[in-house]
Amino acid sequence: MLDRILEPEVMDTAEEACNYDRMDHSAVNASFATEFLAAWSGRNPVLDVGTGTAQIPIAIARRSATIEIVAIDLADHMLTWARKNVNAAGLHDRIRMERADAKGFAYPDEHFGAVISNSIIHHIPEPSFCFGAMHRVCAPGGVLFVRDLLRPADRTALDHLVNTYAAGANEHQRKMFAESLHAALTLDEVLAMVANLGYAADTVRQTTDRHWTWTATRN
Repeated sequence: MLDRILEPEVMDTAEEACNYDRMDHSAVNASFATEFLAAWSGRNPVLDVGTGTAQIPIAIARRSATIEIVAIDLADHMLTWARKNVNAAGLHDRIRMERADAKGFAYPDEHFGAVISNSIIHHIPEPSFCFGAMHRVCAPGGVLFVRDLLRPADRTALDHLVNTYAAGANEHQRKMFAESLHAALTLDEVLAMVANLGYAADTVRQTTDRHWTWTATRN
């Protein structure tokens, strides 16, 4: 198994934000939105942890006329793009952007009807803090829906994923994807962290050749 090699925790240059926003995440985002809404109870507000350029909350809000999302990120350039995207989509009344740290935010305990996150965990040096923070602010009975990249077994597998899913990307985008895969967790690592919060092993599963998903009802 490849060793975990951390990448910068905050992607906060104009080039990184622009390149990230221009990568084609449409299929992954659509799948995330559909699967989350199938699990969601309808309780608001929903917290999106590590929203990036807000592609996920936009995809969700386009499918649900009632959802209200607080979308947080620590990177100012990402939030700038997020606000542009949300305004362009006409969803500024239901998606609110705020700057906050995924490792520990100041929201009250049990405040959110659901907590979602896509591809933030691999940025966090000690992801257990992030899992704990999401658990803390989710209301009992609320949904925790977290998805991220899965660290490949070896360099050959990593290169195959980059060549498969970033074949048409520019060199910086390919480098970003490769580094993210190298920084990702294994399934066993995710299982251990959610088990420490009292969640069963069957709440975590591999959902694609490059993703894991944690779907749980807050205990």
